[in-house]
Amino acid sequence: MMAAPPLIAFLPYQRQWLEDRARFKIGMFARQTGKTYTTCAEIVDDCIQAEIKGRRVRWVILSRGERQAAEAMDEAIKPFCKAFYAVYRTVLAGRQAPTFSTEAFVVDKPEGGSVTYKALEVRFPSGSRITALPANPDTARGYSANVFLDEFAFHKDSREIWRALFPVVSKAGLRLRITSTPNGKANKFYELWTAQDTGWSRHEVSLRQAVTEGLDRDIEALRAALNDDDAWAQEYELQFLEEAGAWLSFDLITAVEHADAGQATAYQGGDVYIGNDIARRRDLWVAWVLERVGDVLWTREIVECKGISFAEQDAILDDLVARYRVRRIAMDQTGMGEKPVEDAKRRYGSLRVEGVLMTGATPLNVATTARQAFEDRKIRIPAGNVVLRADLHKIKKVVGATGAPRLLADRDGAGHADRAWACFMALAAAAGGGITYAYDPAPPPAPTPDGDDQDDAPGLFGPGTY
Repeated sequence: MMAAPPLIAFLPYQRQWLEDRARFKIGMFARQTGKTYTTCAEIVDDCIQAEIKGRRVRWVILSRGERQAAEAMDEAIKPFCKAFYAVYRTVLAGRQAPTFSTEAFVVDKPEGGSVTYKALEVRFPSGSRITALPANPDTARGYSANVFLDEFAFHKDSREIWRALFPVVSKAGLRLRITSTPNGKANKFYELWTAQDTGWSRHEVSLRQAVTEGLDRDIEALRAALNDDDAWAQEYELQFLEEAGAWLSFDLITAVEHADAGQATAYQGGDVYIGNDIARRRDLWVAWVLERVGDVLWTREIVECKGISFAEQDAILDDLVARYRVRRIAMDQTGMGEKPVEDAKRRYGSLRVEGVLMTGATPLNVATTARQAFEDRKIRIPAGNVVLRADLHKIKKVVGATGAPRLLADRDGAGHADRAWACFMALAAAAGGGITYAYDPAPPPAPTPDGDDQDDAPGLFGPGTY
């Protein structure tokens, strides 16, 4: 357990965090309550104790960016090293002081090229090390160390970072520390904090609690100066709010989830609408299949692939058209989508396939139709799929310099909201209803001598329409 050095004072909630020796520890702290500062104290103390005992430990700090990593090192790690060496100067007499360095390292990207990152490091004489890095899936790999995820809710691509990171602390005895202020619900921090498990030790400190325990802040003056109730609720009262501008809120998304959605075997033979977001290399190729049952559109299948050839894409669409009663296919015709759309029209009919140019006002129009379906609960999507939820929640409405609204989605390791756009296009296709031919249907044939029609069988979609 951490000693009580006389040169360093900690408030009660900070000391509780420091003295909690759980292997997996997560803290949700209000802004400016000392979460990074206190965790860095634990890290330095661990290295000092290892130095005293002649052993070595390894810590990696992953911050949201290079600036935050530098702040953790310069404003917490370095001052604590000096302070702890002063506290333990008797037992550390004659030992060399730790050294500080900055190193650049290059990571090769799977898709080609490379990225250079800056690593800030402290090395202790006995071999213990503390390394501070910007967080991303590349920097999270390759270590076997104790890890501190600083402001984890703000890490871009937090789920990919988590998948890359967790094996780093898999060795018995290694510890994981996570701290953050809330940042909406579309991140791994929210999932970890709200998960129903017993594997994590949780600490929650609002600004009001911190002030009650001695933090010097004027709550009412700060709140009045901020003048933003939502920001106050999230940053200081620790409420998980929807991210600003989210086109589909999590409440809208989860309200239409159903355990039977996403089951191809549940297909009832009704009219089907397919939305197809096209990609070749970097993003996902997605086909979203909806069946109309009454006035509700049920997701029957979501096919998602990455890096497949155009021939493989065609084969998947051929299979879907063969298995479902497809009324309309809406395909992203933007950029590389021109040829796939032309080919699909040739194979399935130009009236059944619609190319969607996702430029100008079209994305907003398509997304508006989709949101109406979510608001009216006229769609059902698979239940419990957190990746799908995040993808649907990823699209945000922003106002450009001219005042015109537009929709944006961050590209990350899970794609570019590709699933969401495939869903939106399928909903837009379904909203178009039946497609009418450019000619009138021929009159029915004359009765045969036996009094029966020559052919009573209607077309696949009825006369005159798809």
